Amino acid sequence: MFFINLDIGAIWTNVWPYLLAIFLFGVIIGIHEFGHFFFAKLFKVKVNEFALGMGPKIIKKQIGETLYSLRLFPIGGFVSMEGEDEESDNERAFGKKPAWQRFIIIAAGAVLNLVLGVVVVGICLSCNDLVGTKTIDSFMSGSISQNSGLQAGDEIVKINNTYVYSYKGIAFNLVRDTDNKIDITVKRGGEKVELKDVEFKQFEYDGKKYIQQDFYIVGEHPTIKNVIVNSVLDSASIVQMVRLSLVDLVTGKYGMQEVSGPIGTISAIAETTAEPAAFSDKILTALTFLSMITINVGVFNLLPIPALDGGRLFFIFIEMIRRKPIPAKREGIVHTVGLVLLLLFMAVISVSDVIKLF
Repeated sequence: MFFINLDIGAIWTNVWPYLLAIFLFGVIIGIHEFGHFFFAKLFKVKVNEFALGMGPKIIKKQIGETLYSLRLFPIGGFVSMEGEDEESDNERAFGKKPAWQRFIIIAAGAVLNLVLGVVVVGICLSCNDLVGTKTIDSFMSGSISQNSGLQAGDEIVKINNTYVYSYKGIAFNLVRDTDNKIDITVKRGGEKVELKDVEFKQFEYDGKKYIQQDFYIVGEHPTIKNVIVNSVLDSASIVQMVRLSLVDLVTGKYGMQEVSGPIGTISAIAETTAEPAAFSDKILTALTFLSMITINVGVFNLLPIPALDGGRLFFIFIEMIRRKPIPAKREGIVHTVGLVLLLLFMAVISVSDVIKLF
C-alpha cells in the first residue's frame, strides 16, 4: 500500500496568495458589474443574467426574472439586459429607456471601480504610520538634484510641465523622463519657482536607465482630514499614471511585453504577497494592488473604444446631441468589430503573461 505524504501547510502557503489574488480580482469585477446591475434595476430595466466570470457556468440560481451565475474563468463578468444588443418589444428593454438613464447604467460600472479605488486608498493610508506629502524633507547622501537647485521645504508642483497631485506622482513622472534633464516647478516660500534641467542619479535595470529619486518627502501622521484629502489626490495620481502609461504605449515608448492582463496581474499579486512579511503587511500590499487595478479598470473602461463601456457611452452621447439614436445595426457592427479586436488583444496579452511565468 502506498501513501502520499502531503505537507498541507506548505501547499497552503503556495496556494493562498493566488486564491487571494483571484478573490481581489473578483471583487473588482463584482463591483463593476454591480454598478450596471444596480442602476438597471433602479430604472426598471429587465436583467436577464448577472454573471461573475466567463465561460461555463459553475453555479447558477434563478431568482425572479434574473439568472445569477458564477462562471469558470475569473477574468470578467457581465450583466445581460433585455434589449441591450438586440431589438426588443419589451417595455422594460434597455433600448426603450431614456438616453440619460442608459448613460448612467453604462457609466456606473467604471464609476464604482473608481469609487472603490478611492475607498481602498483611504484604508491603506489609515493603516500607514505616515501619510506622504509633496514637500521635500531632506536629501540622500551624494544627492545631485540638490546641487541642481532643489531645496528642503520645496513643495513639488509640476515635473516636466505635468501637474503632480500627490507623492505617488513624483516617482512616476521622474521615471518617465528619458534624458535626465528635468524641469521642475516648486512652491517655495509661498511663490512658484521654476527649475530648469534638474539632474538626478540614474540606475540601470533590464537594459534601461531610470532616475533615482534622491530625496525624502515630508510625512504626516494620519488624520481624518489628510486621509480623506489624500485618498482623492492619490487616486488622481493613479488615474494620471494610467493615462500617461496609455500614451506611452500608443507612442511606442513601451512595448507590448510590458503590458499585463488578468493572468499577469493575478501572478504579480500572488508573488508579492508570498514574499516574507507580516500577514498585516501582506494584506496591505494586496489592498494597494487592489486600489491600483480597480482604478485602472475604471479608467480603461471609460475610454471611447468600441465594445467597452466608453464606446457605448460615446454612442449614447452622440444620440443625446442628435436627439435620435444611431441605428442599432450600425452600432452593433462597430461594437462587434471592437469586441473581436479586444479579444485578440487580450489573447496576445494572455499568451505574453503565460510566457513570462516560465
